[in-house]
Amino acid sequence: MFSSFFSKKKAQEPKATAPSIMGLRLGGSFEIDSLLMRMIEDQLTTKGAASTYIIKAVGLAELDGTWMFRFYTDDDAFLQVICEGGKADEDVVDVKLFHFYDTQDVPNQFVWDNLLNKKIGTQTYELEGLAYHRVWTSASEYHNPVYIQEKTYDDEGDTSTTDQFTMLFERDIADGRTESLFLSAEETESESGLSRCFVISTGITLTPAQIDIHG
Repeated sequence: MFSSFFSKKKAQEPKATAPSIMGLRLGGSFEIDSLLMRMIEDQLTTKGAASTYIIKAVGLAELDGTWMFRFYTDDDAFLQVICEGGKADEDVVDVKLFHFYDTQDVPNQFVWDNLLNKKIGTQTYELEGLAYHRVWTSASEYHNPVYIQEKTYDDEGDTSTTDQFTMLFERDIADGRTESLFLSAEETESESGLSRCFVISTGITLTPAQIDIHG
């Protein structure tokens, strides 16, 4: 994720080499339908979200033919674009705007093992008294976290790689909409050693009409 870059390497032309899709690119910007945010904000965990975002870094990960783009912004948020079968605009199947809710340090192996084996993959997860239900199905009550390795490009020409163990949850809000909850246990390795954290983000699904991309 944006807050845990590691093993940084200098790129020569970051804006030219960073992934892009739908006109979203490193250094560009996008705007969310302000009416939508006013209509649903009182139902969301995130309050006071911006409507305009500048892209400060771009992440890309691949999982069994599914591609995940993340556009990290200047407002503790990221726009996540999911593609299936390719990395072109016509392959986009889902767009979500997430805001970081909390990032917790993982101080030892016991806490890390507890996160991966008992906490992230439960059927429901409670945040601020609200119950979110796991989206990804499993034959058992507990779903092992889904592994993602994300390569991130920032606007200073650095790249980094983060190992993430993730799970997606949702809860219903009004008018057939949902609020998503994304949990990610992340580990990075640097010259100073292994660093681990637990990242909690909440978000909403966007339609093409609800986002204006300025490039």
